[in-house]
Amino acid sequence: MPDRRASRTMTHRQRQLMPLPKDTEQAPTPQSENGLKTYGRLLRYVRPLWPAFLVSMLGFVLYALTQSAFAGLMQYLPAAFDGSPLGTAGIMASDNLRSWEQKFGLNEAENVRLFLPLALIAIVTVRGLGSYLGSYYITYVARHVVNQLRLDVFAHINHLPAAYLAQRNSAELISLITFNIEQVAAAASTAIKVIVREGLTVIALLSYIFYLNWKLSLLFVVLAPVIGGIISLASSQFKKYSRRIQDSMGGITRVAAEAIRGFPVVRGYGGTAAENARFEERSRYALRQDLKLARVNEISTPVIQWLTYTALAGLFWFGLDPALRGSMDAGQFLAYITAASLVAKPLRQLTQVNARIQRGIAAAESVFDVLDQRPENPGGKTLDGPAKGAFTLKQLHFRYPGAEEDTLHDISLDIAPGETLALVGRSGSGKTTLVNLLAAQYPPPEGTLLLDGEAMESLQLSTLRRQIAFVSQHTTLFAASVRENIAYGDLATADDEAINEALAQANALDFVQRLPAGLDTILREEGDDFSGGQRQRLALARAFLKDAPILILDEATSAQDAESEKLIQQALQRILAGRTAIIIAHRLSTVEQVDRIAVMDQGSVVELGTHGELLAQQGLYAQLYQQQLQG
Repeated sequence: MPDRRASRTMTHRQRQLMPLPKDTEQAPTPQSENGLKTYGRLLRYVRPLWPAFLVSMLGFVLYALTQSAFAGLMQYLPAAFDGSPLGTAGIMASDNLRSWEQKFGLNEAENVRLFLPLALIAIVTVRGLGSYLGSYYITYVARHVVNQLRLDVFAHINHLPAAYLAQRNSAELISLITFNIEQVAAAASTAIKVIVREGLTVIALLSYIFYLNWKLSLLFVVLAPVIGGIISLASSQFKKYSRRIQDSMGGITRVAAEAIRGFPVVRGYGGTAAENARFEERSRYALRQDLKLARVNEISTPVIQWLTYTALAGLFWFGLDPALRGSMDAGQFLAYITAASLVAKPLRQLTQVNARIQRGIAAAESVFDVLDQRPENPGGKTLDGPAKGAFTLKQLHFRYPGAEEDTLHDISLDIAPGETLALVGRSGSGKTTLVNLLAAQYPPPEGTLLLDGEAMESLQLSTLRRQIAFVSQHTTLFAASVRENIAYGDLATADDEAINEALAQANALDFVQRLPAGLDTILREEGDDFSGGQRQRLALARAFLKDAPILILDEATSAQDAESEKLIQQALQRILAGRTAIIIAHRLSTVEQVDRIAVMDQGSVVELGTHGELLAQQGLYAQLYQQQLQG
């Protein structure tokens, strides 16, 4: 049988086809106007992990101090090299030695030769310990932050209004949860590790050279604003291109998902080349943004390196001037130059990691943009016991966000408790929108919508939805066992007897029992190992198990063959007894026995009555009925 799911997917793709973003800078969002706000929100995730964060900071401090300690060793090298005692012909006079240096006998060249290798081993040992503590625990903090952020985003998405989710492409949201949050992870682990470790190293080295000779070190102070300006300019470019890369990854995910899910139509209609071209176009756009990001990074890094080594060259020039060198001896000058030279490497790493940091910040802003969306209101009145199922609709209007016209117009309708009402009409007449409103999937519209005399917007959504069993025309099955798909959510405690009864009601028990593992059979993605009719019957069984006082079926029998549909109609007659039911069906023959039929056209109810009454009116229903008989 034709794969209706694939057909629907491709139709949706054609409706959602969007042009590639232009390579122009977009207006900044409120989050991008204040990067500190994004930093602050991320830091709130760090607070519960402060012990691990402090350990990592301690480790990085140890690492940074070993760099300046290594430079400090160089002041002893001349004495060890020429073999002269430090107190006589050596580089440092005995009265200039600190007490600990005299205690270790560093006024003797032989002692210096022993001290240097031992000190070097000690420095490397402390450096390794500091590197481990800093790197591991900053990664520990970062991964926990990202994990909690991902959990928060997923939970928040599950509480967002259906209208918002309908506007967002599912592939783009998946890309946000996976790709964007991983960008935050990279910024929060590798990048932050480099910033903290190398930043502390720069501070330690600069502090040391200022300690040795503050006059010479003023050259670094002069260059600091220039380097800061270059980093600031590069940062704005990094963030701009990072946003584009994230948007492009959402587009790549969307195109790939649509082509893979809709492969029967893609292959059957010769669309492979077209899909390859679409994917290549999206991928090339991402490539262009990646190369622009790389160009900015590779320009800014050597410029800062050039400035750093220019400053180092200036230190050599001025350092050899006795007036500026002051009282520094050769050993101290060697230590000074060594420390100044060691500044270059961490500065280079700091400039190179800037791109990753800006990627993470841009990704965090997109994540927080979703978290800032207002969720559904969890409050409201709770229903005492099962609902009676009386709906009252008065002058109901509904318009989708961003639409120019109403989808539903001036609908007034009363549905009595226990009544079965069928909604029929041409495609696009508003039937599905109306049942989504009745099922509390969409926010309150303009007009009045009451359940048992209570305004539906005043009722608590969680308790309201427990009163309704809803089967959509788009079957939703999960990659889990048959049992888990039927006894889903609030129904997870149901026993096998109740599950089998629900399967029997939906005419699905026979084919489930024939499965190798029965109820324990694991379904593939979206239940693709079953036919369309079997998937629809499993979805019906889930609704039957819920045993809610209100049943809403949106074309629930549309995927059945004639024999299966007849059996399901018999089951429906049993389960509908004493319940309020709203049914949509394309086959008008399936609704001949319902209590009333509401005929919809262009978003309005144009006819209302029983099957016989509507045929007698010779209106739209009679016309549709005759068309189906003749077809």
